[in-house]
Amino acid sequence: MDDEIRILIADDHPLMRKGLRLSIEEDAGLKVVAEASDGEMALALIAKLHPQIALLDIEMPKLDGLSVAREVVKRRLKTEIIFLTLHTSEDFFRSAMDLGGMGYILKDSAVQEVVVGIRAVAAGRHYLSSAITADLLQRRDAPSPKTDQGLTGNLTATERRIMQLIAKGKTSKEIGAELSIHYRTVENHRTNISRKLALEGEGANALLRYALQNKSVL
Repeated sequence: MDDEIRILIADDHPLMRKGLRLSIEEDAGLKVVAEASDGEMALALIAKLHPQIALLDIEMPKLDGLSVAREVVKRRLKTEIIFLTLHTSEDFFRSAMDLGGMGYILKDSAVQEVVVGIRAVAAGRHYLSSAITADLLQRRDAPSPKTDQGLTGNLTATERRIMQLIAKGKTSKEIGAELSIHYRTVENHRTNISRKLALEGEGANALLRYALQNKSVL
């Protein structure tokens, strides 16, 4: 079908990919052309297949969804991005939208919302999970968190700068290039920062989450 909307699904959980595919393929006008289990695979498939829409899990191995989206923009690929996430954080949301994301769907409701979201984005409209919209409205009226120098006060100047770059979604290689240091040195700094902030054992993206949530005091 010439008007068929071609879609890529990228998520490291097979059951999530299966559920999304089943929902999408119930609509005769939508076609899943590929699946990816990590960010590097997703980027390669987007560059090769040029799907109209890519559903990207924000937290994936090798490259996270934000990094994939950044590369899509950098390479001027025409694929529109819909992010899949567990996070209702306003900082995560704004980072995703700043990268040109057209959709932001919570995984809790993704199977139910994905077709509506794809149709909206294919028509040139943004799509947000209803829960995200309600949550952002509530937070807009909530008191702003107070600045706490103790959150980052024990970091060195270099560590603080690295945290600022992490909050911008940059990878270790990109940070290394900007600071003129080897990316493995950046990885060592990240390990030390995680230890200082007691983030060890909280997952691969704990430092990114922390940087986004506290970037106003970095």
